[in-house]
Amino acid sequence: MKISLGATLTVPERWCLHAYYTLCPFAPDGSGRLLLAGADLENGRGAVYILSADGMVLDRFGEGALEASFYHTGYWQTWSPDARFVYYQSGSWSAPRITRREIAGGAELTLEGDMEGAPPDGEPLLSGLMGMLYAAGYGEGKYQPQRAPRPFQAREEHGLFEYAFEPLQSRLRLSVAEVIARHPERDRLQAADREVRARLGEGQGLTLMLYCVRWNPSGSRCLFYFGNHNVVRERGEPRLAYVFTADRALQELHLAVDLSYTRRGVHWGWQPDGEHLLGYGPDPDQPDQVCLAQVAYDGSAYRRLSRHNSGGHPVISPLNPHLAVTDDPRRNPGEVVLIDTQRDQVLATVSLPRVMGEIEPAGRNPLRVCHHPVFSRDGRSVLVNTLPGRYAAPRVLHLENIE
Repeated sequence: MKISLGATLTVPERWCLHAYYTLCPFAPDGSGRLLLAGADLENGRGAVYILSADGMVLDRFGEGALEASFYHTGYWQTWSPDARFVYYQSGSWSAPRITRREIAGGAELTLEGDMEGAPPDGEPLLSGLMGMLYAAGYGEGKYQPQRAPRPFQAREEHGLFEYAFEPLQSRLRLSVAEVIARHPERDRLQAADREVRARLGEGQGLTLMLYCVRWNPSGSRCLFYFGNHNVVRERGEPRLAYVFTADRALQELHLAVDLSYTRRGVHWGWQPDGEHLLGYGPDPDQPDQVCLAQVAYDGSAYRRLSRHNSGGHPVISPLNPHLAVTDDPRRNPGEVVLIDTQRDQVLATVSLPRVMGEIEPAGRNPLRVCHHPVFSRDGRSVLVNTLPGRYAAPRVLHLENIE
């Protein structure tokens, strides 16, 4: 197995990135077109771009302001399954908007709400309110509850929302309060909640939210996070990070991975089989260490796939169920790594720049990117974010000797 460097995808004088490692930016119609978001750093504005297979700008739309979240996920720009539409995020943390744009004619529909990509089988969309995550401290390292789209303690009013465009409609499908009521460790959660209220005041309590919705390839199941694992440390809350899975109707909930309190781990997503999750979690042989692991959607059969422990963003190849790509964000340049999970063997690595300057700045800002490796739909290349200079630019990596 070998990685070779391909084209760097640039838009002149724009800071560009693809949306996220769990979303394929390449059009599902085989045209080779791909979605990026680009920022005009001088004017503090961004837009969505469609590029051709050879990197030419075909379309530009969705101009909007830049929040800190832009430098991590752009506008969450996502293709519809038939490549007829592109969905993208707009507005602000406290007043988010979702727009669906028809590519052929440019017609747009917009509704109030938030998005973390679109399901692979089409509407309706399902998402938490990402502004809750950033208001808790994720993007800028500050607790800013006044910027949250809903009060944190109004747990019946926020959670996972469903959005559709024909007709325009949105509704809360699963609230934080409902997940607490159905949580297998409800008593422990409520005890921690009482402790925080006693210490910070009756109007406080744990900063709980639902976020990070990820779909399996068929759209039959999703996963989501429940917890507070990015809340600022000065609040003194215990780390809570539970990965749940659910069916499309959100009736069948399973606690798949517990990464709370002293249990470490991050970045869980779906494998191509739609039955198993992949991410970094406790090593079964050394629970105080992290490894690349998998688990069935119902929380059974947890096992180590590799001793690789970067805490990066792992994805399994659509061509080979034993080939993973991940990254190592602990240094600059960062590494993109190919792993044979059957033999726990690193097959190839490539180092690419991801930080401006000698020290990585905290938070989400234009001086750093996450590589966020994502396979092309045919599995023969990987797209990663890089920061080779002032402007971030995704780069194509070609995979050789895959078979």
